Parts: sequence; C-alpha cells; structure tokens
Amino acid sequence: MINVLLVTPNRQNFAELSSAIEKQNGSVIWAQTGDNALEMLKEKSADLVVADENLGDMTGLEFAERLVALNPMINCALVSSLSKEDYHEASEGLGVLMQLPPQPRQVDATRLMTHLNQILGFTSAVEKP
Repeated sequence: MINVLLVTPNRQNFAELSSAIEKQNGSVIWAQTGDNALEMLKEKSADLVVADENLGDMTGLEFAERLVALNPMINCALVSSLSKEDYHEASEGLGVLMQLPPQPRQVDATRLMTHLNQILGFTSAVEKP
C-alpha cells in the first residue's frame, strides 16, 4: 500500500484525487498547512506528498523546498497553475515528481500513481479511469 499525504487547506480541492488514490490501493492522510505537513513528516514517513498551490502558510513551491531540506527522498507532486515552462523553471532542482492541475481529477491520480509505482518498483496494475 502506498501512503499519500495530501496537503491543502481545502479538502474539496483534492476530493476526486483522494478518492481515486484510495481506489488504487493508496492510503490517504491529510494536512491543512505546510507547517503541519512538515511536522507530520518528522514523525511518520510517506511514499508521496501532494501539495496544493497555496497552503495558507506558504506556497506549494516553498513547501517543496522545505520538504527537500527535511527529507529529499520523499516523492512530491505539486498543484500549479503555471505554464509547463514557468513551472519547470520554478521547480528546477526540487525533485518534484509531477505538476498537477488545480483540483486534480481521477485521470491525474491514475497518471500520478502509475508514475509513482514505476519509481517505487511496484508491479501491480493501476486501475484505469
């Protein structure tokens, strides 16, 4: 089972993403702010962290910078409304797994989980949307 930490001040933003991850045998835990998520990750590890674009106390990109300093081995995906080029420039060097659109949908979760399974070396099939 893949442990996924979703970081957002508004769970509704990740409602479809959360549901799709759970359907694909993922275990979801939640944090409302970047600081809350970083504190949680000091105590308990996650296979993947997905951070919203704005976390209330910091941006998703700022969170990724702090996450890399805390544990560079945790996989991270970020929600961003930036263009692909601007996002690549802003996130370069952070080791971010994937850019997700605002309010990610099931197809985004499937893409994300497939990519994560490949990285982690899992061979189980991921459910198609």
